[in-house]
Amino acid sequence: MKLNEKAFALACAAAFAIVWVVCSIFVMAMPDMMSDMTGNMLHTDWKSMGWHMSIFGVLFGGILWAALAGITGWLIAKIYNLQADK
Repeated sequence: MKLNEKAFALACAAAFAIVWVVCSIFVMAMPDMMSDMTGNMLHTDWKSMGWHMSIFGVLFGGILWAALAGITGWLIAKIYNLQADK
């Protein structure tokens, strides 16, 4: 079975965009809790740094993450299809 590389890439980009928006909403709504959670996940203290989020940053970051996820998804599908042909 082959994967449609373009469809898989778009699905990856859309999924990452949705996760980015949800995460950004959580950070805007609960910055202290999200800072604690991020610090725990990265084994560091993010409280001292604080969040500096702007709408431009959310949009620009979301576009970049979606693009990178799409490219990565395309590459995964391409490699999968090459392996499936063997």
